Amino acid sequence: MKKIQFALSMMLPVMTLTAALCLASLPALAQSASDPSRNPTTQQQPMPPDNQTPANAAAEKTFSGKIVKSAGKLVLTTADKTTYQIDDQQKAQDFLNKSVKVTGVLDAATGTIRVTAIDPV
Repeated sequence: MKKIQFALSMMLPVMTLTAALCLASLPALAQSASDPSRNPTTQQQPMPPDNQTPANAAAEKTFSGKIVKSAGKLVLTTADKTTYQIDDQQKAQDFLNKSVKVTGVLDAATGTIRVTAIDPV
């Protein structure tokens, strides 16, 4: 029992001091968190206008082939038998079973072309 009392009597001042320091630092932390000029990492960068492409964006490419229906969806099949999904099914519908040039950005992970234009060949 004396060991417990001794341990508590030694730890109580340390715990009290720690709690006091934590409480005293709260206003300083709250002030720095609410002042964005003091914390530049929380500032958001302005978004570029739609007509400006960010440097890390994929470039538009042109793909030639034929629009066909596969598994209920319209796809572009090229001369070398590569098949690409087309994100704009409505635009592609007008060119079903026709040779076309599709301009857009390829999402290599999914094999999908984000179409900006479809033109007949």
